[in-house]
Amino acid sequence: MADDQDAITKLQGYGILDTPNEAAFDAIVHDAAHEMQTPIALISLLDENRQWFKARVGLAASQTPLSISFCTHAVRGAGVFEVADARRDERFSHNPLVTGDPNIRFYAGATLKTSGGTRIGTLCVIDTAPREGLSDQQKARLTELADRVVAVLEERKRRGKAVRLA
Repeated sequence: MADDQDAITKLQGYGILDTPNEAAFDAIVHDAAHEMQTPIALISLLDENRQWFKARVGLAASQTPLSISFCTHAVRGAGVFEVADARRDERFSHNPLVTGDPNIRFYAGATLKTSGGTRIGTLCVIDTAPREGLSDQQKARLTELADRVVAVLEERKRRGKAVRLA
């Protein structure tokens, strides 16, 4: 979780925060948006105060505060976290991401878990219209894509693109 120092340290060890776009990550969010038929898809990484988007489709913002993050809820649970209609969910109905731009209604997020099980963020898909939810097949695919994000992070680190912590 974002408030877990071990998770923050693990995330920082990837040297990924605040880096430019990378084709491998961009391809994953494009696949997620296309396959889940949503206008927005994000790779969201959680640090001390924000969720930062390593890759995004359909959203201009590069980050949002943790205090309004859907992804902080997703990393706490098992499986794919879904919100069918954020306007009708008391956890989110007053959230500025729901009441204003980008007008989130549907959210589904699969946790990004490192090989050691540390939760560092999500691969999520968002719609501006309420939805019943993802099918079991779509949930499985979103989880596979989330695992692919972590595999790319691990490979990137192995190649030496990550910042070494003292």
